[in-house]
Amino acid sequence: MKVGLLLCDHVRPEFRDEFGDYPAIFQRAWSTFDFEVFAVCDGQFPSSVDICDAYIATGSSHSVYEELDWVIQLQQFIRDIHQSEKYFLGVCFGHQLLAAALGGEVKKAQSGWSVGIQTFTISQQEAWMDPFQTRLNLLMMCQDQVHVLPPNATVLASTPACPVGIFRVGQRMLGVQAHPEFSKAYDQLLMETRIDRMGAKTVEQGVASLSLPLDAEKFIQWTLRFLSAVD
Repeated sequence: MKVGLLLCDHVRPEFRDEFGDYPAIFQRAWSTFDFEVFAVCDGQFPSSVDICDAYIATGSSHSVYEELDWVIQLQQFIRDIHQSEKYFLGVCFGHQLLAAALGGEVKKAQSGWSVGIQTFTISQQEAWMDPFQTRLNLLMMCQDQVHVLPPNATVLASTPACPVGIFRVGQRMLGVQAHPEFSKAYDQLLMETRIDRMGAKTVEQGVASLSLPLDAEKFIQWTLRFLSAVD
């Protein structure tokens, strides 16, 4: 299937030799997809929602409530995806974008930054969660969170500090606050370069959490089933 990657940011130039830019990172994670990349953060949008079978929106260092032209245009494109009944996956910023575009609310979390490996507890089992497990350890890197869900939305998982960790709108749009595409090394690098913003204690705890096992591959397999409409 042809998947449009809605690129909402770029990896910092000094990190690209080791990790690549976000298209390379997402291609490694979802290796079976034929991605067409649209750098929406640079104003490059699909000419039509029908160009691709499904869409994935990436994370970003920006916030969905920023009054940026491309963010406003992207929210409208998300509404177009919803109206056309295409499949969609939002990752971190993309997860928040899904909520904001369809009538929910996003703001900074009172609990502060969620970083490193966090445990997501599944509150509702779906057919595409196969093989199923009740908890997933996933990497996080966020300060904003979904506080109000849009209409027709269902929470599927949460963490102790993030009540809306994974949610679904209807049967074809999915958001995850985590970063299943990140490696532990990249998440650690981001933490260590943002210590002034996050605080030493948050970074210390986040780096220590990286000793836990990671369930990113399991979640990616779930999303493959979701986006492929496998019952």
